[in-house]
Amino acid sequence: MKTAADAVTGIVKMRSHFSGMETMERLESLLTKRGLAVFARIDFSGDAQRVGLSMHFEQLLIFGNPKAGTPLMLAVPTVGLDLPLKALVWEDDTGTAWLAYVEPGHVIARNGLPTELAENLRAVLPILESAISN
Repeated sequence: MKTAADAVTGIVKMRSHFSGMETMERLESLLTKRGLAVFARIDFSGDAQRVGLSMHFEQLLIFGNPKAGTPLMLAVPTVGLDLPLKALVWEDDTGTAWLAYVEPGHVIARNGLPTELAENLRAVLPILESAISN
């Protein structure tokens, strides 16, 4: 199930058919196979556990493609606050896994980027959708 982007935040949430860990593994694999760089994987739930706190699975993947992102930063340097791209995967109280990201149009509008640069960000959407579906 895909939910609409929140009009204010631009956040899109999609329910995954897999566990949180499997969704994250699938996403990372798909991104690297397509030649995108994975810059970091932050394990929020693992960090919580290390300090004696409990939370459901939650990890953030930071990724991108300098060939696609650099033209955006050359056009408007502050877009670097939104890049590299990020995908958050978590499990809710029922064990359902979700993947969330900021909708590319929101990044374009927020930074006042020319609309023709939107495709540089939208190219990743099929990869995100593949990570959650059969």
